[in-house]
Amino acid sequence: MTGSHSLTTADELRGAGLRVTAARVALLDTVRDGAHLDAETIATGVRDRVGHVSLQAVYEALNALTAAGLVRRIEPAGSPARYERRVGDNHHHLVCRRCGAVKDVDCAVGQPGCLHPVDDGGYLVDEADVTFWGLCPDCRPQ
Repeated sequence: MTGSHSLTTADELRGAGLRVTAARVALLDTVRDGAHLDAETIATGVRDRVGHVSLQAVYEALNALTAAGLVRRIEPAGSPARYERRVGDNHHHLVCRRCGAVKDVDCAVGQPGCLHPVDDGGYLVDEADVTFWGLCPDCRPQ
């Protein structure tokens, strides 16, 4: 399916009820090609693809894409918000305390603790956000 990549991104935008613009397509492509990128890194990627775009426009587009469910925003403590394309599967993250690297980790399948708190306080729980902290392989003492 070479060449249909941009069409697929445009179709995703249309399917989410969003206007298709070159900047939005470039933004989704940048987030998809990266790994847990912050807004400034995404802005650089968008500029590399389509030319000048303001950081404010990138933030506005990220907010719209997050609200539409096309992008997931994560906010590890002490780090800027990061964005990813992996949405809707309730996965979690490993974060390195030293370098800030972020890695996806699948939810513990078959274990009731993932989506079912001991006491839900009457809430209808639809998502669990777990962050595992430690040192990545590059930062661990050898």
